[in-house]
Amino acid sequence: MPVIGVVASNKREARRYIYAMVKRDVEERLLKPLSLARVDETVSSVDALLFTGGPDIDPQCYGESEDSKSGIKHAPRRDKWEMMLLKAALNRDMPVLAICRGMQLLNVVFGGRLIQDLPGHRVELQNGRWESARHQLYISPGSKLAAILGAGGFVSVSSLHHQGLGEPQKASALMASAYSVEDGLIEAIESPGHDWVVGVQWHNEIEEQVPKNFGNLFQSFVERAETYGQRKKASLH
Repeated sequence: MPVIGVVASNKREARRYIYAMVKRDVEERLLKPLSLARVDETVSSVDALLFTGGPDIDPQCYGESEDSKSGIKHAPRRDKWEMMLLKAALNRDMPVLAICRGMQLLNVVFGGRLIQDLPGHRVELQNGRWESARHQLYISPGSKLAAILGAGGFVSVSSLHHQGLGEPQKASALMASAYSVEDGLIEAIESPGHDWVVGVQWHNEIEEQVPKNFGNLFQSFVERAETYGQRKKASLH
């Protein structure tokens, strides 16, 4: 049984992601921000990392000043912790699935930037909560993502974010594997230089709001984590 590290600020925030892992018979481990000195110890204790949604990433992490009109709410301690975790995982070629904020973090760690605010990508309710916005994607045939899902082409998903990236912001070492039909924003990225590193902007953990075959993304991630764990154990003997 693989051990999946679910990276989030707290258990409430990670609830849906944890459920998505538990229902696929894995041992999940919630990884909240800890001392940076414990990064290697933490990464060594799991077989894969799932980076979740959450607060905005501080623009200083990608060399920009904060736009005062962007409405950014960031968590610098979480930024530092997650960037270190992700770098350690990439150095080990560990399976990584990065969702929403996680995909943005993946792009930043690879040297990319973000659009600080995307009007129209969320709907504010009267009680102050945010509601997912539904839109169409185009998944590039021939990408790793298309192979995982079993098909490329046009699909409809829900997402909840006010930051993101287009081609000018994308890290050069990453490949875009899905785009928003409405505005051309990048909706998924992957690393050709790693075994299994995938980032998606939509909330795959809200499984009732994505096509059924999108469950294949979690299944492939879990299977690759199991393979990684087996290799890790074999190397210790």
